[in-house]
Amino acid sequence: MLSQSFVRALSLIAVFAGAAVASAEETLPTPRSIMLTAGQEQAAQPLILAARRYAAFWNTGEARYAETALAENFLDRTLPSGRLQGLKGVLEASKNFRAAIPDLRAEIEELLIVKDRAVVRYTFMGHFTGTFKDLKGDGRAISFRAVDIYRVQNGQISDNWHLEDNLSLMQQLGIVGP
Repeated sequence: MLSQSFVRALSLIAVFAGAAVASAEETLPTPRSIMLTAGQEQAAQPLILAARRYAAFWNTGEARYAETALAENFLDRTLPSGRLQGLKGVLEASKNFRAAIPDLRAEIEELLIVKDRAVVRYTFMGHFTGTFKDLKGDGRAISFRAVDIYRVQNGQISDNWHLEDNLSLMQQLGIVGP
């Protein structure tokens, strides 16, 4: 008789294998950890894929990943002041980040799947070699965390609630003192 932990391990292997076959043309970030309810392995596949595609967008800045990950009617439920709603706002935000941190990359530390929600804990990293407002980068390392909650419908993210550690980011950029 197989132990329950062995069966769970096999289930997670199936989740990773299914999520890994997204497309031969896609290089998607692999979460360090995926947590989901037992028995939800198959239903979780579209959520995992959408989250990984959106992470690939933040990791590369390539619009094709955001266009694939986000639903046509995508809503940012915690829209920062001055940002456009929808795909246009997301693309502009990435462009602004990359103006300051051209080598910006995003790692998925944890991915939690619950029903139609994907909760992603990110670490963003890079070097401040570009410009931010009136500041010119000096090459210093940047690392900050964020948590996103995605509602996924029909394999695409329809809603996003997010929280970034902007204080750490602003301190590392030299805008705010420690």
